[in-house]
Amino acid sequence: MRLILLLGLLATPTFANDWAVRRGDAPLDRGAVTALIEGRTLTFFDDGQSRFSVGGAYSYTYANGGGTAFGRYEVGADGTVCIAFRNGFGRCDRYVENGGRVVMLTEKGERFPIRP
Repeated sequence: MRLILLLGLLATPTFANDWAVRRGDAPLDRGAVTALIEGRTLTFFDDGQSRFSVGGAYSYTYANGGGTAFGRYEVGADGTVCIAFRNGFGRCDRYVENGGRVVMLTEKGERFPIRP
C-alpha cells in the first residue's frame, strides 16, 4: 500500500510540468517507454546500468563497483517512470528522444543520455 501511495503522489500532473525539457525533446509516451525499458537493461555513458524486469522489479548498478540499489518501478499513463527504492527513497523520471538519442530526465532537471 505504501508503494502505491508513493507512486501515486510522485506521478501527479504537477511533476509533469517541472521537467527540464529542451528544444527538440520529444517525450516518449507510455507505450514507447514500456517498450524501451521492460525486461531490458539501459546503460548510461558513465557505465551505470538500470535494469527493469517485466514484473516491476528494478535495480541500478553504479559504475566501477559502486554497488546496486534495488526497488520497484511503475510506468504512469503519461510515460513517467516512478521508482520506489527498498531504502524508502523514490524518484520519477521521464524519457525523451532528441536528435535520435534517448535521454532520461530527472525531476531535479538532470539529463542522462542512454547508450545506443
